[in-house]
Formats: sequence, C-alpha cells, structure tokens
Amino acid sequence: MKKAAIYCRVSTEKEAQETSLERQEEELLTLAHEKGFEAVSVIRDRASGYELNRPGMLDLLDLVKQEEIDAVLIQDETRIGRGNAKIALIHCLWKEGVSVLSIADDGELQLSESDSMVLQIVSMVEEYQRKIHNLKIKRGMKRAVQKGYRPEKNLKNRGNEMGRVRKEVPLSEIVRLRENGLTYEEIAATLRGFGYEISRATVHRRYMEHAESQAVD
Repeated sequence: MKKAAIYCRVSTEKEAQETSLERQEEELLTLAHEKGFEAVSVIRDRASGYELNRPGMLDLLDLVKQEEIDAVLIQDETRIGRGNAKIALIHCLWKEGVSVLSIADDGELQLSESDSMVLQIVSMVEEYQRKIHNLKIKRGMKRAVQKGYRPEKNLKNRGNEMGRVRKEVPLSEIVRLRENGLTYEEIAATLRGFGYEISRATVHRRYMEHAESQAVD
C-alpha cells in the first residue's frame, strides 16, 4: 500500500482553530482510506500560509527527502500555502515525485492556469541552473587538473575507480586547491564532481578552521 502524509494547517495559535485542525485531520484520514493510502504521518501547523519557515512543513519536506511517502494529503491548495510560498512548496513536492491530493479536488490537486504556468517557468529556470552548476563543476575540475590536481593519486579509492564511496571531507585537498588559487565555490564543485557531497559553505568553514589551527600552532 502506498504511504501518505496528512498535512493540516491553520493560520493562528488561537484555541478556536483547534477544531479546524481536528476536522481537517479526520476528513483527510477518510480521503486516505478512500484513495488507498496508508496515512503514516499526521502533521499540523499553526502558521500563516505566506510563511515558509513552519515546523510542520519542514518536517514534511524531510519526509519527502527521505523518500518515505508517496503523497501528501491536504484540505485544499491554500493549506500548503498562499502566494509565492504555495508555488514554491508545491514545486518542492512535485519535483521529488510526490503526489498532492486534496479534498477540494477529490483527488490530485488541480491548479489554476496561471499557477501551472508559473510552475512551468520555475522548472525551466531550475533546469538552466542545473546546467550552469554542471558547467561550474567542469570548469573547476579543469582548473584543478591544470594546476596539478590528480584525483587518481589524491583521492584513494575503496572499490570505486574515482573514490566516490568516500564521505569524509578531504581537508588536504581543500587546502591544496585553495592555495592553487581556486575559489571556495570551484573547490566545492570540483570535489562534488569526484563524489564528495560538500557545499561551498563547508569548504569555507573547513579551510578557515585549518587556517586558524595553523595560526595557533
């Protein structure tokens, strides 16, 4: 049986809205049963729909990232959010392959023509961002090799030619690439190209920690 998360939201902390949350949960449990879903999580939020930083919504996005659910069940599209927040959050759910079902639509969420158009534009922009990101990785790797970086020597493999199974951050390589003139972004892109899940911020933090330790010594 496919798994679903139930998401309920009211806009304020007023106790009077507790009834609304309870009603949403009850109706969504019924929807889950009717559509053949196992409700594995019930998430409640008491926050404005224009707000992205909601505890419940962040928990929901974590579930999606962990691939633990197949669908999100809501009362109607405004429960996900309002304005730009709604578009952004629906996009986050859809791009992870999660279906959104609503009571109002008695099934798959149906958006207005204008909202659908905005989501298409967002998807197009994101695709170009991915292309730009890949170009940065290629440029970073090319610059690193030109400056003497040899991944086959520096990143020891463990059953994989390019050492992709390694998860620890190679501090020595961060330092060496930085000293060779690469930016933090280029270093991060280069190491990601060799299988290291690392962000620009992490590269910067590790390099600064190294620099501080050297200064103390």
